[in-house]
Amino acid sequence: MGGDHPPQHPPLAAIAAALQRERKRAGLSLAEVARRAGIAKSTLSQLESGTGNPSIETLWSLGIALKVPFSQLVDPPRPRVQLIRAGEGATLAAEQADYAITLLSTCPPHARRDIYLVRAEPGSPRESDPHMPGIIEHVVITQGRARVGLADEPIELGPGDYLAYPGDLPHVFEALEPDTTAVLVSENS
Repeated sequence: MGGDHPPQHPPLAAIAAALQRERKRAGLSLAEVARRAGIAKSTLSQLESGTGNPSIETLWSLGIALKVPFSQLVDPPRPRVQLIRAGEGATLAAEQADYAITLLSTCPPHARRDIYLVRAEPGSPRESDPHMPGIIEHVVITQGRARVGLADEPIELGPGDYLAYPGDLPHVFEALEPDTTAVLVSENS
């Protein structure tokens, strides 16, 4: 990633604990969750032991397989007052695009939204498979330019532009300028 921020790493212990908790809650075996998510059982085993290196795509697939929001798998418990300085926070990278997200705030009980900071570089677009039914994604570009939205009709956005689209359909985020950043709100209805 470009910019002045050092790369951050995903919170492996929190992800491992969340995967174990949600798999047990769902009453599913390791093999069944791996099958539903389309990943190797050994990959899921490594993630549950805290030794894997999960990508955004893998965790989204696991969230869908477990029927839980992505944020529920990556967000450790938060203090009452929360401050995340620029360049800090749990960050996950995409497998095939220069794209990373930092979870800023998860959806608390009785609310239905998660907030992310996106940093992306030109090159391969971040192509997302549909998320859980009913998800709406809201994007505000804060720096740079990007093509964002439904995969078959993305829209070019610049600083200050806002776009909302169904996250339960294939969608894309493609940085058009170096150091493109955006705020993404995932709304679960």
